[in-house]
Amino acid sequence: MKSTKKKFGMVLSAAILILAACGGDESASTNTKGAEDTKTFKIGVTQIVEHPSLNAAFDGFQKAIEDAGLEVEYEVKNAQNDNSQNTTIANDLVSSGVDLIFANSTPSAQAVAALTEDIPIVFTSVTNAVDAEIVDSMESPGGNVTGTVDTHPDAIPSTLAFLKNELDAKNVGIVFNAGEQNSRSQVDAVKEQMAEVGLNVVEASVSTSAEVKQATESLIGKVDSLYIITDNTVVSALESVVDVANEIKLPMMVAEFDSVKRGGLGAYGFEFYDIGYEAGEMAVKILKGESTPAELPVQYPQNLKFVLNKNTVDALGIEVKDEWESEFVE
Repeated sequence: MKSTKKKFGMVLSAAILILAACGGDESASTNTKGAEDTKTFKIGVTQIVEHPSLNAAFDGFQKAIEDAGLEVEYEVKNAQNDNSQNTTIANDLVSSGVDLIFANSTPSAQAVAALTEDIPIVFTSVTNAVDAEIVDSMESPGGNVTGTVDTHPDAIPSTLAFLKNELDAKNVGIVFNAGEQNSRSQVDAVKEQMAEVGLNVVEASVSTSAEVKQATESLIGKVDSLYIITDNTVVSALESVVDVANEIKLPMMVAEFDSVKRGGLGAYGFEFYDIGYEAGEMAVKILKGESTPAELPVQYPQNLKFVLNKNTVDALGIEVKDEWESEFVE
């Protein structure tokens, strides 16, 4: 009898050990799964220059990542409008083993796209991604790159109609950096559309932000209005343009709302925060493995509206009409 109990006890002990071992494996498996679920992704960020619109786009991008509940470490780099530094940043990010690159401007996106076909790239603050040779097409970007652009199809036509019909403009000055693909693309589009509606373009080109004020002053006496596009060099020094325009009471239309807040007369535009957020949503799908960049069409801004700077309107003595359906900032 004792022998039988002893044998039974040994069998029971062995069974408990086996169950414990199985439970340990299950626990290890659960812990491993948990580690996968809470993976920390590394996102490299490249931005061409510091200014409010690009900063707002990055804020929106981060908020979309946060709202999705992803754990992320950012490696943030700013080229301060230096092309050689922009290239160095691209090389650094591509070689650093990041899971995804967020490129915040046309030059930033071009630099990283030229160096990798493997790391997913999501861009924003790009005006014409096809002309800049960042993607194959808006609908089918191809490769490892997609994102959101910073121009709405109706923005330029609406701005030109306002200049011509409401401000009685004839000669419109544009200050821009001819070396920036984003700007050259916009200026070419603006010139073509201005010719169609009978407006004349007077150009003033710069290569650095330090040249912006002098270039704007060179337009005095030649133009009756200004149109400042989303040129990173000029927008980073926008106060120089505003000072000149205010001094001679020159109406200055701009291409985005942050420039309205900084003294521009008005803009048909959108919030850069929103296109950054939409880019962040695309990044989430890529990081989760739900889509590849090639499967995500490039997106236009979703909401176009007309915003005026009330202080500038008052300073210029402009009578606001109800049919403009404008919003105001001060």
